[in-house]
Amino acid sequence: MLDKVKKQGWRQVKFGDVVRQVKERVEPETSGLERYVAGDHMDTDDLRIRRWGEIGSGYLGPAFHMRFRPGQVLYGSRRTYLRKVAVADFDGICANTTFVIEPKNAEELLPEFLPFLMQTDAFNDFSVKNSKGSVNPYINFSDLARFEFALPPREEQRNVIAAMKAFDEHFESCLAVEAHGSALLKSLLNRMWSSFPKKRIGELVELGLIAPPQDGNHGEKHPKASDYVPEGIPFVMASDLRGGEVDFERCSKIPEALARTLRIGFAKPGDVLLSHKGTVGEVARLMNLTTDFVMLTPQVTYYRVIDRARLASDWLYFAFQSPGFKQLLDQYGRQSTRAYIGIKAQRELSVPIAPPQEQEQVLFELGATEKAVFDAMRRARSLTVVRKQLLAEALK
Repeated sequence: MLDKVKKQGWRQVKFGDVVRQVKERVEPETSGLERYVAGDHMDTDDLRIRRWGEIGSGYLGPAFHMRFRPGQVLYGSRRTYLRKVAVADFDGICANTTFVIEPKNAEELLPEFLPFLMQTDAFNDFSVKNSKGSVNPYINFSDLARFEFALPPREEQRNVIAAMKAFDEHFESCLAVEAHGSALLKSLLNRMWSSFPKKRIGELVELGLIAPPQDGNHGEKHPKASDYVPEGIPFVMASDLRGGEVDFERCSKIPEALARTLRIGFAKPGDVLLSHKGTVGEVARLMNLTTDFVMLTPQVTYYRVIDRARLASDWLYFAFQSPGFKQLLDQYGRQSTRAYIGIKAQRELSVPIAPPQEQEQVLFELGATEKAVFDAMRRARSLTVVRKQLLAEALK
């Protein structure tokens, strides 16, 4: 931002020159306020406060005594690398570790511009660099006040506000589509569960519809972290199942020669993966492979349809996400001290099975709805990236 001072009307200032920390103390029980905002109610890179707590629902602790008002900016001063900046749109209280900030002069620094300034990489980098402590780093407002930046004239601030608001409105519309689509998908999955007779997974094996389910329990030959390589056979853990797919970019890899020495756990294109240990119930379709197979860890089971004329792989993929099946997973998983459902127990789980001619119509509805949800999620993520780039360009 420092180069902008050479442009007409841009002024070099310190953060503390143009903003102040508001320290309006209240007692929660006697304040007449209804809501409080804690750090975990604020989301990374999201100016909206979408969650809050109700005052009086439990003891808040002595730190919760700072009042905030609509239009003021809330800033999480601990672990500032999480980039928690939000604009209040209701009255409430927060802890003293959440700074309440507003401009000193609304004519000089427009209130609507302030949160966008605080979302820049320059502001965040300064905050992280000047934080104290290692386990739970924090920044003092006096240190934050030393942040230097080039303050644009009001007209330039208005331009940034207009551009960012347009992005945020589009982002909110994507979230609305995602929310409505997710609700519809849940309804369709519930109907799928309740409309068709159930068969145990063991029965599906006996009927020749699927191969015996198998995980990657490698015993003494289990690959170690020291075996991981930048490029190789994906070594799939429960945490790698994201959004119905395997996250191959973040997934650990092992050498193919090592993978082929293992006895079990070879998952192939078209398999449906289900996490059953630690994190239970994550589901993914195995698609878009650049290798002949992937290797599973003991946390993940593959399900392989062998009679596609009678059972579609996608049917299992969606059935595993139905509310009834997830309830079964929860019941079986709680029988262990740690969430775990072994291969033998999985064979006792039931799934709805429709006649082949009915599967196609059900899967069409489910697939179209899921695609709409995922498309909305991808658009929201893309907007976030582009918005960040444009904000950096406007204020660098």
